[in-house]
Amino acid sequence: MNKKISLVYMVAWMSSRFGGKIKQFAKVWPNDTTLIEYSMHQALKSDFSKIIFIVGKMTETPFKQKFGNSYQSIPVEYALQTFDETHRDRPRGTVDAICSAKNLIDWPFIVCNWDDIYWSNSFQILFNHLQNHDNSASIWYILEDVIPQKGSTNRWIFKVNQSNYVQEINEILWIQKDSLDKIWLNPKDLCSMNIFGLQKNDLDNLNQILLNFKQNHQQDRVVECYLPVELSNLIKSSIIQIQLYPTSDQRLWITNPDDEGIVKKQIQNIEQSQ
Repeated sequence: MNKKISLVYMVAWMSSRFGGKIKQFAKVWPNDTTLIEYSMHQALKSDFSKIIFIVGKMTETPFKQKFGNSYQSIPVEYALQTFDETHRDRPRGTVDAICSAKNLIDWPFIVCNWDDIYWSNSFQILFNHLQNHDNSASIWYILEDVIPQKGSTNRWIFKVNQSNYVQEINEILWIQKDSLDKIWLNPKDLCSMNIFGLQKNDLDNLNQILLNFKQNHQQDRVVECYLPVELSNLIKSSIIQIQLYPTSDQRLWITNPDDEGIVKKQIQNIEQSQ
């Protein structure tokens, strides 16, 4: 009997760089197909049982108006990520986002970013893993393939053992393509693009971490609880295991409004080559 698996998108907050528009609704394919719809088109080649959108106060109504209670006959549910603006300047990060959906996540789930396009192969790899294993999984990307030609970016770097299980995940800041050696990085290092296949009991562990985090940072208005950091801590404590899989998929993302046309052209070229 096949397991039920949920697809979870973190779409709570809007990008300050995107001119006040909802980046997830950027049109990247013919017939006004949006970024989030194209990502879902890739994901739903796998047989997900439920879609969960983690929304915020600015995205809740637009998402509910666009998707309602189902998409392509798959149930859609919404979790609202909130924060107390009298004590916080921003939400508490990606662990807080996932834990806001705790009451909706009944089964293993794949969680991913809202401003990235992951291709069907990546979703299928994680979907198959969750169907057949009781531990968790992620996809690794080659560092040089997922950093911009110009400017800097931050990436989560995997430390992996010989059996392709994650030993540690470290965030490296201000990565530039032409100066990797200065920060002790190799172009072929393996990195995360924030797509994980997790078990329901992982969520229970993350929720306890979040409760402790809130207690320990009551006066901090900006500190965030990051999913890769806390997964790494759980790994080092031998509480969870995350198996890594390679992918040949390209990764596309939108940062600025000008990227909309660029990504649309990239998608067209990829679709035509398949």
